Amino acid sequence: MTTQTTRDAIVIMARRWIDTPYHHQASLCGVGADCLGLIRGVWRELYGSDAEAPPAYSRDWAEASGRETMLEAAARHLMAVPVSSADAADVVVFRLRPGVVAKHAAILTGPQTMIHAMEGAAVAEVALTNWWQRRIAAAFRFPGVH
Repeated sequence: MTTQTTRDAIVIMARRWIDTPYHHQASLCGVGADCLGLIRGVWRELYGSDAEAPPAYSRDWAEASGRETMLEAAARHLMAVPVSSADAADVVVFRLRPGVVAKHAAILTGPQTMIHAMEGAAVAEVALTNWWQRRIAAAFRFPGVH
């Protein structure tokens, strides 16, 4: 990443993934991605390689392990920011139900929109509705982006 990478540039990168088919564990723009794959792909475009190779994971990995694997990995590589300060180009991680492990991620594109990949649908830019907002567990910023 150069020092000239801006939030707008990251949003443009993320938007290139729109319409990429959902594919569990994949991370190839235009070919297939899951929510983690989208974040990994934008990271690769910013920094040149994956931050780390994720282990193989099942669709129910969070329920089976009970560990906050996604939050732990995000904290290793991204900068935590208060959810109230999250802005375009930041990564948000969600708990899909109260009291369960956080297992979904998206990239904000504005105060009320995000890009994410969900099983059964292509990568899309969608409204960050109240339903989603209530489920945000944490927010993170790509290193070097202010």
